[in-house]
Amino acid sequence: MEGIAIMTSGGDAAGMNPAIKASADHARHLGYQPFLVDDGLRGLIDDKIEKVSAYDVSDIIHRGGTILRSSRSKRFFEYEHRQAAYNNLKKRGINKLVVIGGDGSFRALNQFYADFEVPFAGIPATIDNDIPGTDYCLGVDTALNMIRQSVDSIRDTANSFRRAFVVETMGRHCGYLAMASAVTSGAEICLVPELEYDLDSIGERLRVKYEGERNFLIAIVAEGCNMSDYLTRWIGDTLKMDSRLTILGHIQRGGSPTVRDRLMASKFAVGAVESLHRGETNNIMVYRSGSFSTLPVHKVADARCDMDPALVAMCKKLCK
Repeated sequence: MEGIAIMTSGGDAAGMNPAIKASADHARHLGYQPFLVDDGLRGLIDDKIEKVSAYDVSDIIHRGGTILRSSRSKRFFEYEHRQAAYNNLKKRGINKLVVIGGDGSFRALNQFYADFEVPFAGIPATIDNDIPGTDYCLGVDTALNMIRQSVDSIRDTANSFRRAFVVETMGRHCGYLAMASAVTSGAEICLVPELEYDLDSIGERLRVKYEGERNFLIAIVAEGCNMSDYLTRWIGDTLKMDSRLTILGHIQRGGSPTVRDRLMASKFAVGAVESLHRGETNNIMVYRSGSFSTLPVHKVADARCDMDPALVAMCKKLCK
């Protein structure tokens, strides 16, 4: 039986395990022998590749993170180590790869294809939702629900004490989590790398809103702004409100995948395996305007990620 290897790479995201299961199950359905690669790119080099049975993936769909673990390997940038990875695949009859990860992982596998012509299909998985060409990446819905639950809890104590809370979300270069969370949690302030902000204007807006009675306040800030500490102090000094900072950190990455992430993972995975079965070589699964399709890797890796203009428009009101 021809082999298909399945691996995860880059940052972990809820939805990776459902994608692993669906990829293995559908590969077997099409007559392939599925293999799993532990430890991402490092595992390809170090020969951490094992056959997988239906039983092996029967109880992983509800688990967060990735059972295969992940890694970033500098060695994979050296030809001799890519050669070792290719040899490890070849001796097992593995001629196709499914990689679940981000655009950095896709670039690495694209170089691998250029060297050894091993076809791969990519499944976008990153909670930042910043892979060009697709409206959705695995892990986003679960991360947003983790943030939503946290902000709802913070709102309770904010209202009880009439305090201001600044909540920092992940997003070094992309403010999607912060923007979507600000809109869906009713935040009064949202600061993200993509939008200019005006604290003087924000201060005047909130003074008018709270005139006559000091109320509670929720501000959502993307970590890439490096403004969380400053904004917390600014609220206290300018608005004269008792303010607190909550950094959610890696709690956003964890948790059992939501129904949407499980369903999207399954559809992405089936599409990825079907892509390889049709003879496509280095395409990425994408979800755009409600439909699933594939894009050549260069159209993903070399493009810019554009934010949903409707979401941006709503958040502009919260940063001025």
